[in-house]
Amino acid sequence: MRLAGKRAFVTGGRQGIGRGIVEVFLTEGAEVITCGRGPAPSDLDAGWMSLDVSDPTAVAACAQGLGPLDIVVNNAGVQVEKTVVESSDDDWDLIMGVNAKGVFNVCRALIPQMRAGGSIINIGSISGKVADPSMALYNASKAFVHGLTRSIAVDHGPAVRCNAICPGWIETGMLDAGFDLAQDPEKAKRDALARHAVKRFGKPGDIAAMALWLASDESSFATGQLFTVDGGMTAASPLNPGLF
Repeated sequence: MRLAGKRAFVTGGRQGIGRGIVEVFLTEGAEVITCGRGPAPSDLDAGWMSLDVSDPTAVAACAQGLGPLDIVVNNAGVQVEKTVVESSDDDWDLIMGVNAKGVFNVCRALIPQMRAGGSIINIGSISGKVADPSMALYNASKAFVHGLTRSIAVDHGPAVRCNAICPGWIETGMLDAGFDLAQDPEKAKRDALARHAVKRFGKPGDIAAMALWLASDESSFATGQLFTVDGGMTAASPLNPGLF
C-alpha cells in the first residue's frame, strides 16, 4: 500500500496507459479520480469526471470539485499520423489542444491545490526525443510536455515534484495506428521487435509501474527528469541487431 492516504487525479484513464495507472494506484491504496470525454466505463472502480482537458474553463471548474491532491498524472493524449505538409489547422488544434495545452491547463489549475510534496507525472514519449515518421505534430507536442515538465520542477519545487515518463512502443491502439502507416505492417513490427533489447513491446503495466514509483515517497529526490521506458529500443544504434 505504497500510496495509502494519497489522493490522485489521472487524465485519460478510460483505457491504455491511463487505465493501467489508475488500476495500480487503486491497488496501492490511493483514492483515484480520473477523467475522459464521455461517460464513465461501466467496469471502472475509480471516481469519474467527464472532461475535455483542452478546455481551460472546464478544467478550472473540474479543479474546484477535486479538492486537495497529492498526485496528478497527465496522460490524456491523441495522435494524428501526418507530416507537417499534410497536417491541417484542425489537426494542430486537436493535437496541441489535448497533448500540449491540456497538460498546461491541468497543471496550472491543480498545482495551487496540491499538498506539499505532491508529485506531478506527465506522460511524454520517446517521440518527443526522436521523431517517429509521419507524426510531426505528435512529436512536437510531446517535446513541449518534456520542456514544461522541467519548468514546473524548477519553478514550483519544493512544493511539488514534476517528472515525465517517456514510453516507447506500448501495446495500445496508438501503436497499431503507427504500424499501419508502413507498406508492410507485419514486417515493420518484426523489425521493431528486433530493435528492442527485451524483445517485446511494452504493456500499460510497464508504464504504470514507473508511475507508481514517481507517485510514491520513494522518489522524493527525483524531479525535473524524463524517464525513458522503452525496452532498450533507443539505447541501440540504427543497425538491426538481428543481423549480428
